[in-house]
Amino acid sequence: MRKGQIIKLIGGLYELIDVESKAIIQAKASGKLRYQKLDESSSFNKSVTKKTKLETKIVQVSPKVGDIVEYDETDINHPIQKIEPRNNELNRPDVANVDQVLILNAAVNPSFSFNLLDQFLILIEKAHIKPIIIVSKIDLIDAKGLKDIQDGLSYYEQIGYDVHYVNSKQKIGFDTLEDIFHDKISVLAGQTGAGKSTFLNALMPDLGIKTQEISKALGRGKHTTRHTELYAYAGGKIADTPGFSKLELDMFDAGELKDYFIEFREISSGCKFGNKCVHIHEPGCAVKNNPNILTTRYQNYVKYYEEIKNKKEVY
Repeated sequence: MRKGQIIKLIGGLYELIDVESKAIIQAKASGKLRYQKLDESSSFNKSVTKKTKLETKIVQVSPKVGDIVEYDETDINHPIQKIEPRNNELNRPDVANVDQVLILNAAVNPSFSFNLLDQFLILIEKAHIKPIIIVSKIDLIDAKGLKDIQDGLSYYEQIGYDVHYVNSKQKIGFDTLEDIFHDKISVLAGQTGAGKSTFLNALMPDLGIKTQEISKALGRGKHTTRHTELYAYAGGKIADTPGFSKLELDMFDAGELKDYFIEFREISSGCKFGNKCVHIHEPGCAVKNNPNILTTRYQNYVKYYEEIKNKKEVY
């Protein structure tokens, strides 16, 4: 058995890069992967409803781009025999072992949304992945509009998030991005119209040509089929994927939401009820009405909390 990392998935066929030799291998998933017995500590074991317990069970596990796998080099099909435990994974797009997600937000067309940004941050924090905030289309907004966005994002920088401003068409602001990709698997996220394709093609001008070739070969749009690929860039890899197609806070317990607002963590040590405080109605809460927390962030937190709490339970 040899180890490889999946760098491409298209139509059920996998492309691996061998961990040691760096050779590119075409592979298929072994039938034995379809159903695996997982114990409760397995990284593949997920709760699917509020009442689901993490327990030993038989589930279907499919390899994802980014997975480290073992494959049989003696078989012409190089069948994948085993998937190594994942550090994390995303479902839309299907990528595993991601180091960072670049959240692309348009300054205008569509208008910048702190509400949408906070939703992305929650999903990425929940997956235990580092988020990086990128504001695109800065050439299309006036000075006052840009300053308003910068003023709001200064809070996000204060609590620990990296923020970058770019003009993809003229490659302005890209010099500050050069070092962030080294030894990292990066995924791009952002609402429709945020300029993800323009941003990717500014980073990798040949990417547009490659994706057109894939579309022609398939006889359809690249993202209408199951296609995800990691491209080598600046010493790391960037996932060219359909991206986050739908934002949904797929949580069953509203009480866990507070864990994904990073500025709450240190402040909540001063709450009367400690870790049990959900920062909504409790007396002696150090988070609620705290002047050091951005008002819109706390308002979004309350809004999301109520949404999750009022979801109809699935059994």
